Amino acid sequence: PEAPRTPSTAGAQDMSEEQKVNGAEPEAAEACGVCLPPWRMPNPLPPSRGLLNFMRRYTPLKIKNSLTRSKTPFIPLDPSGRRVLWYQCGPTVYDKSHMGHASTYVRFDAMRRIMEDYFNYDVVMCMNITDIDDKIIKRSKEKGVPFRELAAEHEMGFLDDMRRLNVKEPTVLTRVSECVPEIIDYVQRIIDNGMAYESNGSVYFDTQRFRSTCGHAYPKMKPEMAGNSEALAEGEGVLTDVSKGAQDKRSASDFALWKRVPEAPPGQVRDPHWESPWGEGRPGWHIECSVMSSSALGGLGDGRIDIHSGGVDLVFPHHDNEMAQSEAYYGCNQWVNYFVHSGHLHIKGFKMSKSLKNFITIQAALEEQSPRQLRLLFLKHRYNQPMDYGDATMQGVLDMEKTFVQFFHNVKAALRSLPQAGKQFWRQKELAFAGELCSTKQQVHEALCDDFDTPTVLQILLKLVRLTNIYVGTTEPDPPVPLIV
Repeated sequence: PEAPRTPSTAGAQDMSEEQKVNGAEPEAAEACGVCLPPWRMPNPLPPSRGLLNFMRRYTPLKIKNSLTRSKTPFIPLDPSGRRVLWYQCGPTVYDKSHMGHASTYVRFDAMRRIMEDYFNYDVVMCMNITDIDDKIIKRSKEKGVPFRELAAEHEMGFLDDMRRLNVKEPTVLTRVSECVPEIIDYVQRIIDNGMAYESNGSVYFDTQRFRSTCGHAYPKMKPEMAGNSEALAEGEGVLTDVSKGAQDKRSASDFALWKRVPEAPPGQVRDPHWESPWGEGRPGWHIECSVMSSSALGGLGDGRIDIHSGGVDLVFPHHDNEMAQSEAYYGCNQWVNYFVHSGHLHIKGFKMSKSLKNFITIQAALEEQSPRQLRLLFLKHRYNQPMDYGDATMQGVLDMEKTFVQFFHNVKAALRSLPQAGKQFWRQKELAFAGELCSTKQQVHEALCDDFDTPTVLQILLKLVRLTNIYVGTTEPDPPVPLIV
């Protein structure tokens, strides 16, 4: 027969069952013969708070997603919720890198650092180098040098400029010239899936067939640009004969995955070309990024990626075309979950252009400002908003930098003057200042969760600097309590 339950053993058994339900480990208490009172695990989703508050707590970061044109909660594909797969459109290396490059890559670098260092995500970033392109081929002919030699020179210059700006290197760096076999295989699979066709030695993506297939849409981010002949022609490349290409296409909105390279006229050098099942040619512009992201990141998941970033000028047709061909390749309806785009950079109110004589290289800018000053300049603006680079803007940056530098000097001086030992008691002044510090941390958290709002963070920190200066400045030389610094 079952032994009678004494109050002590009954309590221990009740405690054990309840702690098991709550996920606790009662073995240690039972081994000591100690009866602990019941402990209840806090409910992560109490009825009074609801699902929205649950998401704010466990998925606090919101990102301005170009796919929705709104801020959406960031939820990684990785089941653990930590790893983030990020593809970043890299430069087309036909000239020296300029302030437009600095604006884009420094702002995305800040986002990446916030995700890694503040939100504790494990970011795997792939960035491409476009070293096969119409502009590179044209410039190499003008200079009389091999196209790869020209591209390698400017690639090294770009990477050196990024190092000087303290931009973290990508986890993986890819080059188009090293991925041509993968590009050919990728294009063939899209053909096999019925979403592309060969015509006169070139291969085109069939936008009408793709659009009519259940679950697909084209273009996704800029549906109002569908049929925009000017934008579509620009996306096909400066060396593409649009009139001949139009005759080869089934629809005017179809775009090239593989371009036929014709024989060169007598006395001229033929454009770079590679063998393919469709004849000698070279990759189209849009297919390059799809293949390089898949080759670098595809083995870490099912081919889909969390974040894709680039300049706002690439939304259509480049990024819309990327998504269409990638979804045709994988047979999915959402290849990228979050598309983010950096805003335009203007020089003293005007778009940067060599014709306006306001084209500023990164090297030239670094002769006038320090890397820290340029990074502060970009942090003063939302990453996805247009910004201006001029004397007035930089003066505001210099004033801010001076404020922070002087503040840290003052703090170091205050720390040196503190006694080694003293009373450990907070007066009302310390309690009030500690409250301000806690409030500042919460405000910074909310700003970073709000689509990486670095301008607001800087303003919050400047306010904390003023409050700290007041606190330290009104404290007697030999304080009876430890300072909060």
